[in-house]
Amino acid sequence: MADVVSLFMLIGLSEQKAKETQKNETLSSNLKKAIEQAVGLLGSGSIDKTAGTLLYSMVSRLKDPNRLSVLTEYIIRQNITTDLQLAAALDFMKSHPQDPVDRKAFETFCGVGVVVTPEQIEDALSASSMSLILLQVESIIRKYKGQLIVERYRFNMGLLMGEARAALKWADGKILKNEVDMQVLHLLGPKTEADLEKKPKAAKPKAVEKDPKPKQDSVVNGDGNTEGKSLMEQLRGEALKFHKPGENYKTEGYIVTPNTMTLLKKHLETTRGQVRTRFPPEPNGILHIGHAKAINFNFGYAKANNGICFLRYDDTNPEKEEEKYFTAIKDMVEWLGYQPYDITHASDNFQRLYDLAVDLIRRGHAYVCHQRGEELKGHNVPPSPWRDRPVDESLILFERMKKGMFAEGEVTLRMKLVMEDGKMDPVAYRIKYTPHHRTGDTWCIYPTYDYTHCLCDSIEDITHSLCTKEFQARRSSYFWLCNALDVYCPVQWEYGRLNLTYTVVSKRKIIKLVETGVVRDWDDPRLFTLTALRRRGFPPQAINNFCARVGVTVSQTTMEPHLLESCVRDVLNDTAPRVMAVLEPLKVTITNLPVNAKREIQVPDFPASESKGSHVVPFSKTLFIEQNDFREVMEKGYKRLTPDQPVGLRHAGYVISVQRVIKDGSGKVSELEVTCASSDSVDKPKAFIHWVSEPLQCEVRLYERLFLHKNPEDPAEVPAGFLSDINPVRQYTRTLKIL
Repeated sequence: MADVVSLFMLIGLSEQKAKETQKNETLSSNLKKAIEQAVGLLGSGSIDKTAGTLLYSMVSRLKDPNRLSVLTEYIIRQNITTDLQLAAALDFMKSHPQDPVDRKAFETFCGVGVVVTPEQIEDALSASSMSLILLQVESIIRKYKGQLIVERYRFNMGLLMGEARAALKWADGKILKNEVDMQVLHLLGPKTEADLEKKPKAAKPKAVEKDPKPKQDSVVNGDGNTEGKSLMEQLRGEALKFHKPGENYKTEGYIVTPNTMTLLKKHLETTRGQVRTRFPPEPNGILHIGHAKAINFNFGYAKANNGICFLRYDDTNPEKEEEKYFTAIKDMVEWLGYQPYDITHASDNFQRLYDLAVDLIRRGHAYVCHQRGEELKGHNVPPSPWRDRPVDESLILFERMKKGMFAEGEVTLRMKLVMEDGKMDPVAYRIKYTPHHRTGDTWCIYPTYDYTHCLCDSIEDITHSLCTKEFQARRSSYFWLCNALDVYCPVQWEYGRLNLTYTVVSKRKIIKLVETGVVRDWDDPRLFTLTALRRRGFPPQAINNFCARVGVTVSQTTMEPHLLESCVRDVLNDTAPRVMAVLEPLKVTITNLPVNAKREIQVPDFPASESKGSHVVPFSKTLFIEQNDFREVMEKGYKRLTPDQPVGLRHAGYVISVQRVIKDGSGKVSELEVTCASSDSVDKPKAFIHWVSEPLQCEVRLYERLFLHKNPEDPAEVPAGFLSDINPVRQYTRTLKIL
């Protein structure tokens, strides 16, 4: 075993992960073969970390072990160097099971020999140069130029991205999107008022006006057409087909009892027909990006329909609740721009909930059970032997539970119903000898979610109880309990959760990341908690816009992080003044300027909208530019500074030409001596680069993704678990010359 573990550690696995991998017989056997082949190909026991990571990923995802040898060879010979190429290689092998492998077709499919490196990308973007990406995007823009000029921003930009993606299969999608956006902006200029006007709706045919569709009495929860609509438009109810307040009975599946209409009438007298929603988080962790959708949905639906929304803490588990979570939840709701109508707690209703539980027992719908925790787990378990115990007996035992006469886990109060997922008789109350954050030692029995949630909704006269799809299995218990107690019954409506790739949002898993020291705390900028996004500098408006782009839908949605970042960029483009910054400085001395030469340059705060203001920066004999904005040897497609190619200085009105290249003792370029001329007196240069003079010093942090794989929680992608998938590159911190 020790030899196998040592072998696995050759590819960069920790000893713990190597031991975990060794326990998986199939994975261990295939990984051992791959490493032994790799060592044979290399002629040594040293395997590059990147290659080692790809080998492990390949072995854990490969379905046909007969292809192990071929893929190992391509990885070790550095023909497959990225996870994107590996994914393509695995897809090819899956769709081409025949032997031998058609290597030419395989290499074309996987992009072997096609390289778009980070350096090329950075070169391309830092000065809008004609890199591989820029050239291809320029070609596509030219193709549709006429149409773009006519239709402007109403043009289908997805068509441009689709062609760019097809032509540059191995380029980063985010980089492509940025380049397309920049070139469209360069061609069309900033959006005008006409561009921002909504496209007028086409008039309905007269035949439809004469013969309208009959009104539906039954309301069906489902996806509506939300494309292109703002969040408020989506939430006003047309697309959602929600019932009106007081018309709960029109919702499909709603249970109508002999007392329903009387209860609804009383409900309307209290609410006066006002929409009422609530956002009910558990105060046992920090909110994450998925909660942002819930906040926008609950508060937004109320706001869009002139209603009110409660912030209600579901504080029924004192073991996990802390003051910092109560405070952080309220802060995040307000940070996203929403003000609760009232802040309530499930614990506000503990006495009333207890009284209702007593009433439930008296009605014959609940009983005290002595089955232990393990016996209660799972579905379709045999009925409890205490299910039919006398009502009076259950009332006495429930009172004893309240007085602390039983040990934790010894007894529970259970409801007599079978839920939609087959779970029988869910627990309504359990014993916990833990002081409560708000009620102290007053109670030692606490209600469960299944019991508390619908009754608190009823107490607060909620009209629309909005929750995520995993609670759909509890809808039957929601309606059943309200009707069993003969109290007002709101309507539960489920929508799809919002998930992101390359992260985890489970509170339990984030706590594990904190406890193991992988992240500092809940606000680590590599996480997607709301406190982390705020600390990272994401504007709240961008998060709300992202939720609107996802749309109000019942289907579960998994989005890429760069789509959220795109929303951030859109907001910052309009709100964040620009500055020029240099990460990797190269000194430039302008020889045809006097030593004390200095002038002030007016630089627009928003280059796409210069009327929004400007700031002044100094321009002197000594400047700093990015190191990758200069190359000693001219290359095809390179449009920036070389000894034979001048370049413009952005906003300065000057063009500089290299006169002398100065190197340090190791042969690295350390300084350039150049001459400058007015841009009006020379031919227009092929590119303009940014620069700084008399720079300020500051620190900049560039964060990497926290996880290596797209779905770190998926055992198929990460067999050893999400903690084994941590990106070894945590963050970069550089000193930045900035103006």
